[in-house]
Amino acid sequence: MEIVRSKPGHEIILANYYQANESHLKKWSPSVPITHHSLTSWALRLAEREQDFEGGNSAHFIGTNESASLVIGTCSISNIVRGVFQSCHIGYSIDRKFEGQGKMKEIVQHAIRYAFIDLKLHRILANYMPENERSAALLKSLGFEREGYAKRYLKIDGKWEDHVLNSLINSDYVD
Repeated sequence: MEIVRSKPGHEIILANYYQANESHLKKWSPSVPITHHSLTSWALRLAEREQDFEGGNSAHFIGTNESASLVIGTCSISNIVRGVFQSCHIGYSIDRKFEGQGKMKEIVQHAIRYAFIDLKLHRILANYMPENERSAALLKSLGFEREGYAKRYLKIDGKWEDHVLNSLINSDYVD
């Protein structure tokens, strides 16, 4: 598997990934319009993501097969806040065919290294719905610690859902 930053040029493989996994990811994702995963929509979104990346606001990664023709999983660093916070949020998804194979952990580890080493952030926040046992296990295996529980935290698939709040602190952080 190759892990790269998603950028303009990845429209086709991202549209294919999300279209193929729409029902698999639906229970963990916000509702989106029917055109959300079209090539046109992805072209616009990737251009916006590139501006956000250049502005230091986010970074989005994809794990692909060797030929880079298939997305295995995604991981995004977003809501980067500097100043006294020096933190970000992380989110991720995996193709249903690759669940349980360690690919998601590899992609998220890449994003964590990027956040702590390249971006020099102090904390990464990651949240999951209580029934998402795979996400809970992944975060625990990566050293994330539970910090709280937020009722009706995010609107997922049209319904306000509770989330378990977690974070990972950069033990090597230096001001």
